[in-house]
Amino acid sequence: MGNDLAAFAKKNGVKYFMISYTDLFGGQRAKLVPAQAIADMQKDGAGFAGFATWLDLTPAHPDMLAVPDPDSVIQLPWKKEVAWVAANCIMDDKEVDQTPRNTLRRLIAEAAGDGMHVKTGVEAEFFLISPDGSVISDQYDTASKPCYDQQAVMRRYDVIAEICDHMLALGWGPYQNDHEDANGQFEMNWAFDDVLATADKHSFFKFMVKSVAEKHGLRATFMPKPFQGLTGNGCHAHISVWDETGKTNVFADNSMELGLSAKGKNFLGGIMKHASALAAITNPTVNSYKRINAPRTISGATWAPNTVTWTGNNRTHMVRVPGPGRFELRLPDGAANPYLLQAVIIAAGLDGIRSKADPGKRYDIDMYQHGHTVKGAPKLPLNLLDALREFDKDKSLKAALGEEFSSAYLKLKHQEWNSYASHFTQWERDHTLDI
Repeated sequence: MGNDLAAFAKKNGVKYFMISYTDLFGGQRAKLVPAQAIADMQKDGAGFAGFATWLDLTPAHPDMLAVPDPDSVIQLPWKKEVAWVAANCIMDDKEVDQTPRNTLRRLIAEAAGDGMHVKTGVEAEFFLISPDGSVISDQYDTASKPCYDQQAVMRRYDVIAEICDHMLALGWGPYQNDHEDANGQFEMNWAFDDVLATADKHSFFKFMVKSVAEKHGLRATFMPKPFQGLTGNGCHAHISVWDETGKTNVFADNSMELGLSAKGKNFLGGIMKHASALAAITNPTVNSYKRINAPRTISGATWAPNTVTWTGNNRTHMVRVPGPGRFELRLPDGAANPYLLQAVIIAAGLDGIRSKADPGKRYDIDMYQHGHTVKGAPKLPLNLLDALREFDKDKSLKAALGEEFSSAYLKLKHQEWNSYASHFTQWERDHTLDI
C-alpha cells in the first residue's frame, strides 16, 4: 500500500480522496480532495470547523486539521476513482484528544506499553429498509422465525453479494453472510484484526453498506431498534489479546476453564466491573435501550442482554466464551462508534488485568427463561441517562479514556438526552389528554 497517497493515486487511478474522521456521535465527516492536492493534505491535513460536527468545540476554535493515515487508505470498490482514508485530528499542532480515533490510538499505545496487542472482530448487523425508513424493503420477508431464511437472503442477493465481493477484493477475509433474526435484517462477517484495523474497517463497512444499498434503491440502517417487536441490531465484539509479536494469543490456555487464561479472565473481569458504565459507549443512543431492555420479540428472543453476566457457549448472557482464547461481548449495538467501541474495550480490559479483576460467578442457565433466579448481578442501565450517570461515576474508566474525551462526551450526550426528554410525543397525548 505504501505511505505516499499521491503515489497510491497514480498507481490505482484515483482521482479523489475522502479524508474522513468520525465525531463523538459516530457521524462520519469527510472532505473530497482531488489527487493533485493530496500531497499537501497528507502533510498538513484538511481543515474542518470542529464546532460544525459533534465535538465539544466552539465557533471560535481554530481550524481542526484532519491528517490522513495512509495505512488506512481504501479504494472504493464501487467507485474506483475515489479512495477513503481515515484521519487523525490535530489543532494548534496537538492531537485533539476528544476525537474517537485519537482516543483509541492512545489506548492502543498504552496496551502496547504493557506488551499487549488487542485483536477484535465485530458482527455489524443491519436492516435493508425502504428509502423513507418506514418498512423493511422485502414485503415477502414475513416469517416469525426468519433467521437464516434461504429465500429471503437470496431475494437480496444482489446487495449482499456486491458488498461481499467488495470485501473479498479488499482482502478482508469475509467468511459468511446471513439473514438475521429479524425480518429485513442481515449480518456479514469478516476476519478479526488488530483493533485499529478493525475500527477502520467497521467504519468503512457502514459507509459501504449504506452506499451499496442506496445504489440499489434501498436504505441500510444500523439503528439499534428500528422496528418494535423485531430483534435489534447488535454489534457483538470478539476479543483476544496477543503478545508483542502478535503471534501468541495470551488469552488461550487449554488447562484453564473454557480455555481462557488467567490474563483473559482478568480482562473479562474488567469488562464485567465496568459494564454499566461501558453501556454509555457501547449503547450510545436513546434508542439503544429499546434493544437491551426489550420484551420478547416475534422470533421468541431478543438476543440482547439486560444483566451483567457471563457464561460459556450460551448466547443469552452479556458475555459468552464460545471457544478457547477469546470471548464475545454481546452488549454493543449498531449505533456504537467504531473507534470508541474498541477504545472502551481496551480501557476496561487493561484495568481488569492491572487490578486482577475477578469476572465473578459463571452462569450457564438460559437467562431469558431463568434470569430471575440470578441474585446480585447488576442490571444494565434502563435508559441513556442512567448509562451516562454510571459512566460519570466510573472515575477510573473516565481517566483511562481521557478526561478531555470523557468531559466532551458526557456534555454532548447529556444535551442529546435533554433534547429527547423535552420532545413532545404522541404517546403523551394518548395517555394524558383526558386525565
